[in-house]
Amino acid sequence: MTSSLHDGSKAAPAPSFARHAARLNARINGWMRRWSWAVAMTVAIVITVGGLVILESGRMRIAAEYETALEAKGATTLLTALNGDIASLTADERAFHSAPDAATLVDYNAAAARIRNSVALLDAYYRRKADDTALTSFRQLSTILDARINAGLNAQAASTSDTLDTTLALLRLNEENRAQSALDASRADQRISTFCVGALCALNIVLFLLLFRNLGIQLDKQDRVQQKLITQQEELDQLVFERTRQLEALAWHLQSVSENEKTELARELHDELGSILTASKMDVAWVNNKLKSVEPAMAEKLGRALVNLDQGIALKRRIIEDMRPTVLANFGLVTALRTLADETAQRTGWTLDLALPEDDIKLGEEVEIALFRVAQESLTNAAKYARATRVSIALALDDERVSMHVADDGVGIRPEDLLRTHTHGLLGMRQRVSARGGRIEIERREPHGTDIRVTMPRVRNFTA
Repeated sequence: MTSSLHDGSKAAPAPSFARHAARLNARINGWMRRWSWAVAMTVAIVITVGGLVILESGRMRIAAEYETALEAKGATTLLTALNGDIASLTADERAFHSAPDAATLVDYNAAAARIRNSVALLDAYYRRKADDTALTSFRQLSTILDARINAGLNAQAASTSDTLDTTLALLRLNEENRAQSALDASRADQRISTFCVGALCALNIVLFLLLFRNLGIQLDKQDRVQQKLITQQEELDQLVFERTRQLEALAWHLQSVSENEKTELARELHDELGSILTASKMDVAWVNNKLKSVEPAMAEKLGRALVNLDQGIALKRRIIEDMRPTVLANFGLVTALRTLADETAQRTGWTLDLALPEDDIKLGEEVEIALFRVAQESLTNAAKYARATRVSIALALDDERVSMHVADDGVGIRPEDLLRTHTHGLLGMRQRVSARGGRIEIERREPHGTDIRVTMPRVRNFTA
């Protein structure tokens, strides 16, 4: 048992490690997807900057090598000119020894001046190059020339000509080799720079191809996700639309059931309870008449019972009217609205402004009930909350639609009340109107008061 537990404790971390590795891999992939563009651009910038640095350093090396080659060529030219001047100097010496004259002396001095100038230039060149072997050879050459020029026409040219020619030939050969080496190095650097530029360009092209390929994959993936979201949104909108229609149909059905139940209950109250209360009132009145002279105390009690029965009959009538107004069923919407407004104004003391058609109109039972209930709820709210003094009701219709406007001069409905979903009175009005294809607008009047406007088709266009 102990061994089994020990083995299990060792094997347990494997799934945890796998999950951790999977999460880490997902994070890395997510990071790569988010930052691939930035990484690629950074690498491209680094490659470009590196290429520019390489090109600039190559250019500087090539320029230095070309400058070295030019200087070597210039030194070779000076050495060649120096060799010619030495030859002229030797010829002038020989000519002067064979036939001395002033012209030969002038040519000799000019050749000596040119030699000194060339020696000075070559000395500065070899000092700058820091070539110890060439500098030593040139100094030996310079010493011989100085000694020969200082000796003048009395110098022995034959004794030094071989040494000067040999030294000059070696120096020219050295400078020609130096120039050729510099040119070869510059050509090699040019080839290397060209290869580096080509490689960097190819690397950048590959990088951008990979980047744009990745970008294309990402855009394609986003497009697929977007299309999927659009499809899901359309399906969701369709589902919401269907559910909304179902809820509207259910609400209309519930309202119809409620109206039917109210009608049935009102009928039973009118037939059953009304007959009971009326019969009881007649019996109590008969007994009251019989006992009025014999038992005055009992007659007084019976009188109070008659008053209570009258109140019960009035309450029954009001309840019946609230559930299913008989005036609406018997006389139509216009008369029902006028009666409702008059009765409410009598209880509240309002001033009424009615703009109703002279003759009654026939709109269909469902539309009439909806408009009547909206007006009933509006007047009830105005009586409970608005503290109004004046109320107006207007009803207008054309061939296709009917419009009703209920307004009061009370405190006005608050904007937050319009947004509440649990305000059952307003919600019920909206539901009644929308279930029958109509539109209702409830807004605050300026400077105070509330406006309720209802527009409905004369024939209900909602299909359950």
